[in-house]
Amino acid sequence: MFAPKRQSIMLVDDNQATLNMGKNMLKDFYEVYALPSAERLFAFLENVTPDLILMDILMPGMSGFEAIKILKANARFADIPVIFVTSKGDEMDELEGLAFGAVDYVTKPFSSAILLRRIEHQILIKKQTQELKKLNDNLIEMVKAKTTQIARLQSSIINTVAEIVEFRDAFTGGHIHRTQRYVELLINYMIEHNIYSEEIATWENTDSIVSATQLHDLGKIFISDAILNKTGKLTPEEFEIMKQHVTKGVEVIRRMEQEGEEEQAFLKYAEISAAAHHEKWDGSGYPLGLKGPDIPLLGRLMAIADVYDALISTRPYKKPLSAEEAAKIIIKGAGSHFDPRLVDVFRQLQSEFAAVANHCCGALSGAPSTQKRQQRNGVLPPCCSEATS
Repeated sequence: MFAPKRQSIMLVDDNQATLNMGKNMLKDFYEVYALPSAERLFAFLENVTPDLILMDILMPGMSGFEAIKILKANARFADIPVIFVTSKGDEMDELEGLAFGAVDYVTKPFSSAILLRRIEHQILIKKQTQELKKLNDNLIEMVKAKTTQIARLQSSIINTVAEIVEFRDAFTGGHIHRTQRYVELLINYMIEHNIYSEEIATWENTDSIVSATQLHDLGKIFISDAILNKTGKLTPEEFEIMKQHVTKGVEVIRRMEQEGEEEQAFLKYAEISAAAHHEKWDGSGYPLGLKGPDIPLLGRLMAIADVYDALISTRPYKKPLSAEEAAKIIIKGAGSHFDPRLVDVFRQLQSEFAAVANHCCGALSGAPSTQKRQQRNGVLPPCCSEATS
């Protein structure tokens, strides 16, 4: 059976008598390296990391103060406890040594019992500190794992809710996932070119914002199938009912927010996305008739994404427009329906928007269960069955 490895101590002093005395006091309890200078200390540290260093202050060449400065500046050695050993009893020397990072201070000549007790005390503190650090690291990893688990659960719930919304509307398959991609394209371009940078700087997490847009049509769950899937243009009365999906969606999200403190940022962005995606730059939108910059930036982004996707998609009362035709309508709506600065961004991203529209089956890859259910029911997303370019 192997004996446990003994803890090691480096004793640094230019006085040979002190080295011999110290080694004799400690050798029965520790592995002792007796070193005549700070320079020799650093040479040994290249190969051996001790559990503690006992070091004289006044030494020729490099002093103890100079040595401890170097030790504490090096991450590899900074945690090694240093006890200063000196024949000087000057209180200012003690304070200076402690200020540099020494853990204790022992004057020569010293007694064996006191020296051993102080060394034992400091090594115990070091051991406890290492155990606490290990425990803290384990707790951090546990929190990270739990956070990841919660994020995955949240994502799963959001995707499921989004699928339920799309499943009820036979004519807007893939709409949620495409609009999410459009918003992501717009945000990334804006960040890259410092557009609305002050507003974006207030956002906590752009990934959460993009994910939150999936809930912008959540309120459609409360709209009857007769209106939601009517094969014809809605009457004014029916349109008023359809408009209620905005306020209904906001009500649901607010109830979620009231349940607890978790994920408040995400739900805040989801609420904005649901509440403001039908507002118009000139104030003629709904439900609040907000105008210009009074409309939250996320709502202005959603307006472009939502309308563009409606234009390139099949509806009961219309055929899909080409990407080029849809782009012209968005550009024409600058200053009336849409934020002119965001329309300028859209101009730069027309080809990327068209690529999303033309490959929207790929955009549905994040929700394969939706596509499978639609296929089983004989209802393919319109963009998968009709060309949009």
